[in-house]
Amino acid sequence: MSAQTILVGLSIDPNRISDQFRRKDAVKLLEKGLLNFFPQLKLIFETNTSDGYLCVFSQNDTIFLNVRFFNHGIIAINIEYFKNDIEQPLVTFDLTRQVRNHLEKTLNAIGHAYPPIHRSQIRKYFLSSDDRIFEFDIDKVIFEGTSPFQKIQIVHSKSLGNILVLDELQNIAESDLIYTETLMQRGIENYEGKEICILGGGDGALLYELLKEKPKYVIMLEIDEMVMQVCNKYMKSICGNVLELRKGEHFEIIVEDCMIYLDKFIKESKKFDYVFGDLTDIPISDAPSNEIWNFFHSILEHSFKILKPTGKYLTHGNGINSPHSLSMFEMQLEKLDPKVKFTRSTAFVPSFMEDWVFYQIAFDNI
Repeated sequence: MSAQTILVGLSIDPNRISDQFRRKDAVKLLEKGLLNFFPQLKLIFETNTSDGYLCVFSQNDTIFLNVRFFNHGIIAINIEYFKNDIEQPLVTFDLTRQVRNHLEKTLNAIGHAYPPIHRSQIRKYFLSSDDRIFEFDIDKVIFEGTSPFQKIQIVHSKSLGNILVLDELQNIAESDLIYTETLMQRGIENYEGKEICILGGGDGALLYELLKEKPKYVIMLEIDEMVMQVCNKYMKSICGNVLELRKGEHFEIIVEDCMIYLDKFIKESKKFDYVFGDLTDIPISDAPSNEIWNFFHSILEHSFKILKPTGKYLTHGNGINSPHSLSMFEMQLEKLDPKVKFTRSTAFVPSFMEDWVFYQIAFDNI
């Protein structure tokens, strides 16, 4: 069940809207055009606004059309109705295109029509890194809960499999092996016999794939117990049994704030060949001056204190379409002492529906 919202937009000569008398003619033409498709349509509300005119139509108290005339030459039409899962749509997208085509001719306008937006108990829309809306083929919510740290969901996509969603953002899907492989630079970095520390990584995917590379030992520091329990139950295809075992001959998962253990490792002079920052994505911000950026800078400083001179810090950044965010992160790298150098890799991540940026950072010994 969902509330369906269909959007139609028209662009016309602004003088036909900003001029009050000519606007009346445009409103009459639009109403006449709509009656061809909604014969029981009635005007139930109208008012002048500071930027134009608003009118609301109803057909049998079932379909409602909200029409805004903006003085700048835009007519925005929102068509809304409720649909049960078993019902045929009251307004098909084909009908919407017919409405658009007819109104273009009637009003001498240029129009656009968009498929229905579904507002239901199952969320189907997620955002890109630059706040564009993507619709997913999600058909059910498998798990939903809130830990002391974040909202956690597992949703199922017909094409992507199960998806871990944290605080309303897609985190990893069963289809996203490329994400993990690019993060760890599979085929480029040699992990055999190496000591590794993972900061975060609660979905278990990175640990599971690293263990296939025959490392000496991997320590994973994850603060959210619920994330691991949920992924162990519903995301087995990406994490195997590592979240169930928690400890083995070559790995250990510690449930704790990673900063506590970073301080502990520094005091003990513990050194690693690789440190992975598999925490939250870098913030989307124009200025690195908030609490999250301070957290990232602290993580970076601590991580390089536990790296061997030949070691590397590997992490994920953000979407390629968030250049400001990526630039701010690189500014943080420039502030580190001792100096570091970095390279970037990108990969198209299926559940993100965009190219994602990954960083490989090492000491600059030149």
